[in-house]
Amino acid sequence: MLLEWSKITKTIEEIKEKLDSNDAIVLTAQELKNKIHDGEDVTIDDVDVVTCSTSGVMSGTTALLHIPVTEPGVFNKAEKVYINGVESYPGPCPNELLGSIDVIVYGTNHSQTIENYAGGSLIKDLLDHKEVDVQVFDTEGNEFNKTVTIDDIETARIIGTRMAFKNYNSFTNPSKKTQKSIFNATPMEGPFNSYSFSGCGDINPLQNDPEQEVINVGTKVLLNGAEGIIVGNGTRSQASPNLSIVADMKDMDPYYVGGFNTGLGPDVYDSVAIPIPVLNDSILNNLKVLNKDITLPVKDIHGRHLPIDEVDYSIWDDAQLRPTVDPDSCFNCIPCLAEIYCPVGAYKDHAIDEKLCYGCGNCVTVCPRGVPSMDMGSVKITSDGKEHTIPVTCRQSDKKRAMDLGLELKNRLLDKTFKL
Repeated sequence: MLLEWSKITKTIEEIKEKLDSNDAIVLTAQELKNKIHDGEDVTIDDVDVVTCSTSGVMSGTTALLHIPVTEPGVFNKAEKVYINGVESYPGPCPNELLGSIDVIVYGTNHSQTIENYAGGSLIKDLLDHKEVDVQVFDTEGNEFNKTVTIDDIETARIIGTRMAFKNYNSFTNPSKKTQKSIFNATPMEGPFNSYSFSGCGDINPLQNDPEQEVINVGTKVLLNGAEGIIVGNGTRSQASPNLSIVADMKDMDPYYVGGFNTGLGPDVYDSVAIPIPVLNDSILNNLKVLNKDITLPVKDIHGRHLPIDEVDYSIWDDAQLRPTVDPDSCFNCIPCLAEIYCPVGAYKDHAIDEKLCYGCGNCVTVCPRGVPSMDMGSVKITSDGKEHTIPVTCRQSDKKRAMDLGLELKNRLLDKTFKL
């Protein structure tokens, strides 16, 4: 949607000049929401840019890689490629006799050789500069093997086909029958005793610009810490607005991206931050949305087409974002359920790796002794005339990572390393 010039009270150029002269007021979305919660009357003179952000499981993540395999002339054309056992797709360029290949790797493709490992884990390993094994079969059936790091890869790019959804569904299980799903970290039990949701609520970019007055094709963003651009709205946007984003993988921070194991196997999470320049009161009013104003549909985990009720994103308002651990409560269960079912591999030896932890709460849900603990809140829904209070048992979005990236974008705007 194009801005109506009659409504513009600031221009992008004016805000750029204020940033260049260190006069701009930049707030993260969370800082703005805190002001509103505190009853402050925020006007267009009080803020120039708001950095909005989200982090969550984003299955529409693809890596485009150009990988050296052999010296030129050794093989004609690659037919099948596996990287750490993750099936990758050679082409579309023929690459005849070059000794190197272009491949596309889906973030959701599962490894055939490494358990609970998929494209998201592979992307994180590459960003951590770990060696990965490349296995190539050419059109004549010959096999070639190469070990590479991201430093050996000439081109590495992330293409998001659908990212940063404006809103999501949430899920519970009204049945006694346990159900596996990508929408929960483990098979979801019932009836009405578990609840999983995604989305960062009122700091999410598209929630703060619902008509996309500012967020458009060509808008610069941070994708996993790398500067990228929006190339359009993502797939399925007509039903659920989201974005297609491209960025250089080599500039990304592995903290913001990785694998996330769901009830149906490993998936991939990403983090996105977008600056919203406050050009007029209409944009500012949209930025004042709060969690309580954002509906969150509740669906039956047996099928996302089966609506049950609606809640809102105020479940984030008082929830803790990271668990604490009390090792003295541990009975040293074998196996340790918290360790087995941590979807990002962060829980080990009665401790949590803070760099890996995604704040999903699954360790809290599965541990019978309460060794890891975290207040994740609950929701109240009505089904068949009965009211149910259901504890949140899994979060597939990480508000802490989202806020971290929103703050990083704010700091880059202020130190002029990111330009509107």
